[in-house]
Amino acid sequence: MLTLTSILCLFLLIACGGGGANIAIGPPASETNAVSKLILDAYGIEDSDYSAYQEGFGDAADGVQDGNIDVSIGILGLPAGNIESLQASVGDVKMIGLSDDAIAYMEENSGYMRYTIPQDTYDFMDEDIETVTAFAVLVANTDSIGEELGYELAKSMVENANENTHAQSVHMTLENALQGAEGLPIHPGAKRYYEEQGLAVDNEVAVLGATERKNDLILGTGSQGGTYYPLGGEIATIWNKNIEGLNVTNTETGASIENLASIRDGNMDLGMTVHVPALDAVHGEGDFAENEVTNAAFIGHIYPEVVQIVTRENTDITSLDDLE
Repeated sequence: MLTLTSILCLFLLIACGGGGANIAIGPPASETNAVSKLILDAYGIEDSDYSAYQEGFGDAADGVQDGNIDVSIGILGLPAGNIESLQASVGDVKMIGLSDDAIAYMEENSGYMRYTIPQDTYDFMDEDIETVTAFAVLVANTDSIGEELGYELAKSMVENANENTHAQSVHMTLENALQGAEGLPIHPGAKRYYEEQGLAVDNEVAVLGATERKNDLILGTGSQGGTYYPLGGEIATIWNKNIEGLNVTNTETGASIENLASIRDGNMDLGMTVHVPALDAVHGEGDFAENEVTNAAFIGHIYPEVVQIVTRENTDITSLDDLE
């Protein structure tokens, strides 16, 4: 009997065309989709060389389990629950790394950078895997977050991270606090906190438009099925507990691009985003080429968003070179 996922996969195959391997590259207009195409470009793999499945990693993992998808590309935290669940179901998941040339291509053509997935990340890995990463970061609306509140938000993210039970909260340390900040304007309150802790901050300092303290804030996260929404909910709870008078409400959104646009339009006070689209937003490039975001500033690092490429042992795919 065909499952719903199987039917969806067959529909997407007909819709997207192509031949060769079936590769899940992420939803249309998503960060995953754009990165997947760059990776395939790095290997000289053209659209006609594969069949594209444009869906989120959760549905794609179901397709890998059913055997309808050969390779799935995701931008995920470490470890990724969907990958752990897939391994528990099939028992033969294989992680595919990127070549040095492909990593160099990604670093030259995007904001992604080399990252090593340690062997002990998943129980099915028997060696370190080389890939690329971006960083999930928190940005603030400079028209509604004043200097003192920005200071308190940054301080609480680091110093109360031990109250956060989400798996990705282990990355919210002082040592990691400026990862993903390069090229972004930093909130002056956050800058003051990090410098007090002995960190060197070289970023341009954002100009604030906020003149009065605002205590009721909206935090843009992502979909309920992803990482941003539950993690953002815990961060909001910690802020509300540890910053006097503050009431932060986390809200479900379409994640990075929607959050950045909502901050630009004055409809959001704080937003979680991958640092790469944040760079596009503040520099008026990519999705923001026609309407840049001039009122967003870096508050702090959240966790690494790591490109993870999985297949199964029975596909006999050991490298993306095998797809050429």
